[in-house]
Amino acid sequence: MPHQSGNSQRTESPTRLLRQFMWSNKGWYALSMLSIIASEIVMVQFPNLLGRFTDALSAHRLSGRMILQYAGWLLLVGVAYVILYGIGQLRNGQLGRAFEYQLRKRLFEHWERLSTSYFRRRSIGDLLNHAMNDVRAVREALTGGMNLFTNAIFLLVTTLVMTFRTISVRLTLVSIIPLLALPVFIIWWGPRIREASKSAQEALSDMAAVTEESLSAIRLVKATASEPVESARFTEKVDAIVQRQMVVFRRSGLFQTLIPFTGSVSFGIALAYGGYLTVSGQIALGSFVAFTLYLAMLITPLQQMGFVFNYFQRASASLKRLEVLLSEVPEIQDPAVPAPVTHLEGEIDVNLPAFQYPDGSEPVLRDIRFHVAAGQTVGIVGRTGSGKTTLVNLLPRVFNPPPGTVRMDGYDVHDLALRTLREAIAYVPQDGFLFSATIGENIGFSRDDATPQMLLQAAEYAGFRREIEQFPDGLDTVVGERGVTLSGGQKQRAAIARALLKDAPILILDDSLSAVDMNTEQHILAHLRRIRAGHTTIIVAHRLSAVRHADFILVLDGGRIVERGRHEALLEMGGLYASMYHLQEAAVEEVTS
Repeated sequence: MPHQSGNSQRTESPTRLLRQFMWSNKGWYALSMLSIIASEIVMVQFPNLLGRFTDALSAHRLSGRMILQYAGWLLLVGVAYVILYGIGQLRNGQLGRAFEYQLRKRLFEHWERLSTSYFRRRSIGDLLNHAMNDVRAVREALTGGMNLFTNAIFLLVTTLVMTFRTISVRLTLVSIIPLLALPVFIIWWGPRIREASKSAQEALSDMAAVTEESLSAIRLVKATASEPVESARFTEKVDAIVQRQMVVFRRSGLFQTLIPFTGSVSFGIALAYGGYLTVSGQIALGSFVAFTLYLAMLITPLQQMGFVFNYFQRASASLKRLEVLLSEVPEIQDPAVPAPVTHLEGEIDVNLPAFQYPDGSEPVLRDIRFHVAAGQTVGIVGRTGSGKTTLVNLLPRVFNPPPGTVRMDGYDVHDLALRTLREAIAYVPQDGFLFSATIGENIGFSRDDATPQMLLQAAEYAGFRREIEQFPDGLDTVVGERGVTLSGGQKQRAAIARALLKDAPILILDDSLSAVDMNTEQHILAHLRRIRAGHTTIIVAHRLSAVRHADFILVLDGGRIVERGRHEALLEMGGLYASMYHLQEAAVEEVTS
């Protein structure tokens, strides 16, 4: 599984990435184009051969052997065209898939570099739409569009060359006059299709966002019988997609119908003028037959240009959306010159006058000052919303503290390389997040070299080994998306085992014992005291029994530290901590009585 990178380099734009990809594969693209060009040179021989056959037939000069020769030549033309065009089309398709892979990989790496605050503003469904539909639109333009574009251009050129050389310059020029209006229409109508396509893609993003949100909250939806409400929200988004896509189809359809219309006008002119030239003896009957076939071949590339036009307009809209996404710069970046340190011992100094979220209106933390010596255990407690999670999120720079307010081993966290800082911290969130993988893969997430024995030992410390061994597949048990097949307590213990296996200088447990029973909590804490001796441990908890053994405890209320000290000293103060403790004790006695 990938790990978060601290690389702060700006991600290359998809347009530049596309240019670089095409340049680095210029040899393959040249081969593909040459193959398609050769196929068109072969293909335009078909009307010429058929015209000669018609002249020979009308002059009664055909023998059985000559008929077989013409049939053989026509068959050879068809086979050669299929092989040559197939080679070019296949290679372009492979290159398009390779670029699609690179672009999606670059997109994912860019997301991993972005700061947490970015994902507070953006819907996951919308981001997935970028990775799926926008990238696919670019790939389709690069494969199908490139194939059709190359084919159309050179079929058009070779056909015109053949009609000029072998039929009649005058007939060709007169017949293609209606077709000259198409480029003007393309220039005028193109931006309208592009804008309509962009609007349709945005509607798809809205639908994806609603779908992701609804499915993530499916338990709540079912528990509250809100299916009709969610269905109505989804229907509204789908209706918007249909309406906007219909605009795209109408505008694209108008362009597509214009091409056959102009082709029909050209055909009418060719039949009238070409028929006159044939009857008057200025061109042979076979030449006239060949020209009608050439004219049909002229209309084909124009129709293909219509498809190419639509491909490129949609890809252009998608590229612009991807440009906006990849132009996002992470708010939290590596320093220009990181401090010369590769390992942290775990000493923490916090001198924080105030902290406010970038999108917030008021500070959520005020006057936070404390020092943790390397190897100490610190408890952080307080009412819900008192700022406990926000405080510990400042240590690994999940959120950016003001410069100079948080230090590790004497270094401002802003001066440390993100990888150095974050590799020194093992963090367990309250929800015990698990990936859609096996239990073993989840526990070993931070250690590629972990053996099954190491995984089970970490699970033992977290009070989870016995249950793992009771599963039919043991460590190979697949936990499902977000660990859905496990209970809340099992997820928390698996996450704790993952953090303990990392064996980082600093361990942060963010209320990650809330879903385990008292006996399991004591089992975990006993192991923590033993295996974490000499390492810094920060335990955020609502249940005060989890922090009784701490070297000191910080009590937060309203974003401030209102009390601090050891468990016994805080009880003697008779303040907030003592009040919380007595309430919990009373609740335990009520349950056990």
